[in-house]
Amino acid sequence: MRQKGINYAKYGYLFSIPFVLTFLIFSLYPTIYTVLIGFTDLRGLGRTDFTFLKNPLQNFHLILNNATFKRSLGNTLLIWMMNFIPQILLALLLTAWFTTRRYKVKAQGVFKVLIYMPNIITAATIAILFNSLFGYPKGPVNDMLMHLGILDAPSNFHLQKWTARGVVAFIQFWMWYGNSMIVLIAGVLGIDPTLFEAAEIDGASAPQIFFRITLPRLRTILLYVLITSMVGGLQMFDIPRLFLWGGPDNATLTSSLFIYNQAFSGSYLYNRAAAASMIIFLIIVVLSIAMFRLLRDKGEAKQRRQEKERLKALRKAGVAQ
Repeated sequence: MRQKGINYAKYGYLFSIPFVLTFLIFSLYPTIYTVLIGFTDLRGLGRTDFTFLKNPLQNFHLILNNATFKRSLGNTLLIWMMNFIPQILLALLLTAWFTTRRYKVKAQGVFKVLIYMPNIITAATIAILFNSLFGYPKGPVNDMLMHLGILDAPSNFHLQKWTARGVVAFIQFWMWYGNSMIVLIAGVLGIDPTLFEAAEIDGASAPQIFFRITLPRLRTILLYVLITSMVGGLQMFDIPRLFLWGGPDNATLTSSLFIYNQAFSGSYLYNRAAAASMIIFLIIVVLSIAMFRLLRDKGEAKQRRQEKERLKALRKAGVAQ
């Protein structure tokens, strides 16, 4: 932007310098270094020297054939699906409830704050809370189930694999469904309100308006929520580690927790931890591309292809002339 001969663009570059420096030092350099040591023999606490392996893919081969890594990856995908499916369904339901023009929900701000609040509570606090709720032999859940006659004696939920997975999945769902709801509501507010008014005049019901107008126009927002949730789910670390440290019997061991254990416990296998990180990164990239292609607007994509073909034809015609 120029005004009276003064170049204001330089101030934008100056203000961006702190971010650029922080990114280069604390994000870009560690990322490049992680990729690099994945092809080396670097291991051991405090060691900085390393040599490249004769077989550069040796660490990747070892990780891909590691039974614990395969189990951690399966646990990660399972726990993510267990929390994401109810998360997106409840977020869509709350979005429809808050944005419908017929119900006119009162005190929406209070409800939204209460629903979003679990997202701002620290993971350590939530992990300690649920660890106490499912405590053995005394804990609120055990006391309630015994009082209702469902249990005759206290149950050690921490030793039950599916219960542990269910609790971790529920914590992730409880923490993030409010965030998904806020994003979806923002998407609904961006839809042209005249579409809703015309549908109401035509006598469309609230479910018809939601499924025929709202949901199709939330495709891009749903794609964003799905990909960000998937990335967060594959990087799930704090709750599984703080809740049961990956137990019982590695039932809640996630891929991020596996990488942490490889790098900071035992033999400090930094090279294998780096290789596992890159494998998870590639999985995220492949799944993101697949979801993008699956949920993209096919009509819009077809229209873009036709426009490109038309421009190519015009260029050829101009060259021929």
